[in-house]
Amino acid sequence: MIAEITYSESDKFVTIKIKGEINKHTAMQPILEAHELGNSAGINRYLMDVREARNIDNTIDQYLFAYEDCKKYPEIDTNARIAALITKGDHSHDFMETVLVNSGVTIKLFNDLSSAKKFLFEE
Repeated sequence: MIAEITYSESDKFVTIKIKGEINKHTAMQPILEAHELGNSAGINRYLMDVREARNIDNTIDQYLFAYEDCKKYPEIDTNARIAALITKGDHSHDFMETVLVNSGVTIKLFNDLSSAKKFLFEE
């Protein structure tokens, strides 16, 4: 897995671009780094670009990631708004979205960048 984290002051959100296979173990480090960057910049909007990534976790690991792993780290902003950009037809992220939403995270999957960006700043 390869992760690239960027922040643009003009966009006012952090982008996390991930390539390759991801699971609860490999995803945590870039998420922590992105939230640390967001916290230092005073923003809590994140665009997670996983169009070139496939979630390989089973449903139990996805559940544990949402309900246990993400709660362990105070640097993860629980009030963050997250738009996940996925490839059309890739359903490997669907259950993760469901358990994250059920655990209180504001996240939504998108197939196009403009809709994802719009979601980040909806009230």
